[in-house]
Amino acid sequence: MTSKTKAVVRPRSAHLSLLFLLLLAPPCSAQEQDGGVALHGSFVRCVARLSPATADPSRLVHAPSAASYPSLLNATIQNLRFASARTPRPALLLTPATVAEARACVACCRRHGLTVRARSGGHDYEGLSYRSVLRPGADAGARSFAVVDVAALRDVRVDAARRVARVGPGATLGELYYAVARDSDGALGFPAGICPTVCVGGHLSGGGFGPMMRKHGLGADNVVDAEVVDAEGRLLDRAAMGEGLFWAIRGGGGGSFGVVISWTVRLVPVPRVVSAFTVRRLVHRGDRRQTQAAVRLLAKWQRVAHALPDDLFVKAAMEPELDGAGERHPLVTFKSLFLGNCSGMVAEMSAHLPELGVRASDCRDMSWIQSMLYFYGYTEAAEEVLLDRSLQPKDYYKVKLDYVTTPIQAAGLAGLLARVVEDRGGSIDVDPQGGAMGETPESATPYAHRRGYLYNVQYFVKWGGDANVSYEDAHLAWVRGVHRFMTPYASAKPRAAYVNFRDLDLGQNVEGETTYEAARAWGEMYFRGNFRRLAVVKAEVDPDQVFWSEQSIPPLLGVGEETGERHSPSGLLSDS
Repeated sequence: MTSKTKAVVRPRSAHLSLLFLLLLAPPCSAQEQDGGVALHGSFVRCVARLSPATADPSRLVHAPSAASYPSLLNATIQNLRFASARTPRPALLLTPATVAEARACVACCRRHGLTVRARSGGHDYEGLSYRSVLRPGADAGARSFAVVDVAALRDVRVDAARRVARVGPGATLGELYYAVARDSDGALGFPAGICPTVCVGGHLSGGGFGPMMRKHGLGADNVVDAEVVDAEGRLLDRAAMGEGLFWAIRGGGGGSFGVVISWTVRLVPVPRVVSAFTVRRLVHRGDRRQTQAAVRLLAKWQRVAHALPDDLFVKAAMEPELDGAGERHPLVTFKSLFLGNCSGMVAEMSAHLPELGVRASDCRDMSWIQSMLYFYGYTEAAEEVLLDRSLQPKDYYKVKLDYVTTPIQAAGLAGLLARVVEDRGGSIDVDPQGGAMGETPESATPYAHRRGYLYNVQYFVKWGGDANVSYEDAHLAWVRGVHRFMTPYASAKPRAAYVNFRDLDLGQNVEGETTYEAARAWGEMYFRGNFRRLAVVKAEVDPDQVFWSEQSIPPLLGVGEETGERHSPSGLLSDS
């Protein structure tokens, strides 16, 4: 390790000043801790002491009794299942607008015995960035928690000459893409997801896959530096945090190790002209010939899509299509991004998947930034649409995900076509991996589903404004049933999952009883063997679990002492 890594155990003067202020602050009295109003007042005073440049600390500390609390909390709740009054809510909602305020918020949470959940865009599929499953005070062992909402930390600074960008966690992918394309005159891009309203903070924390992953890997694979506020309120960059923590935050899932307040990402060159196509095949329900033809096409696609040239990404999706009589039929859609023009795209498809019959009339040339809009469904929109943070409508939904290591047999493909029409809000997306995803070592980042993982399969169900609980149960039963049906075709030992598609059906922590051994059941589904290293990092940086949720990484304590494993020169096992 370099000498810079040793800064992990020697906090910088800025760290010392905050800790010094924290030590000077008088302890909270029992009277201050009694009730939400007292907590609010005590917390405001704590922030004022630790962030003296904040003129009005009360503007960033919101208690449930405050008029500002409901609107601020609900502003970025994307899954309306968790916007109910029944959902356990944070004791405080904190909205820092500066790095100093974010540090003060975390330090004051620790001092007041609050656990911390960080929220950037609210797209966590299980809502764990802003809600609890347990009700603090009512369920044994459940601590009160605060949400540190970093939506205001959304600056994007692009250095096109160095091919890097520094981006705040509250910036959306759309804002990042727009800035990169504008400031590089269309010469650079960034490999991440297709939903422009997803914020960078959570997306990169879990990995971040998208249509350029076969060429350039995950978004997290292209992070070169970061700044994180740790459990003590210290601000650490890569050199100060050490390689263990830097490794963990790039795919280990948000909400376990600290609050990332900036990412520095490597930008990638993109051609001036890229191309895309969308080809649809409608399968009339009950038509045996059409069903068999669709199964043959999907079978051929899944044999080649993960092995295509790295410049070519071709995904498949299934959803129900209504006919004039209101009957649902399976619609299979193939959508592609090619880092080249249409003539090259058509030539590649003719060589590798002629059965799809892609013609020049199916393909469109465009810029890379336009392709991001295209993949999201905006084929004619201006690029400025990417700056609309409300572009994605809020909905009631549930999502599950599988990985496939061998091609799905014909019976499995036919079963998916039959099941996708059973729920009017259901859909199934299949994204190919391969390319750079298979060439990156499993241990390079916490995202372990690399070589040998051919596809990820995403099962979605949404039900609009239909909030009736009985209907919700039916929709949930559908998505869980499809996931259950896929058991013989999905990866196994363990059955792999993706932390950015968080799923509490896999298992969860119980506060007061959160242990590494208990969490392995779901943790190794997300991270395979990397889960152990994540737990070692957790023990080093947050053994008291200030950052806790139902699926936060638990600490694995005493590893070096018990096993005799060697530490790195920094003194941290996770750096070795």
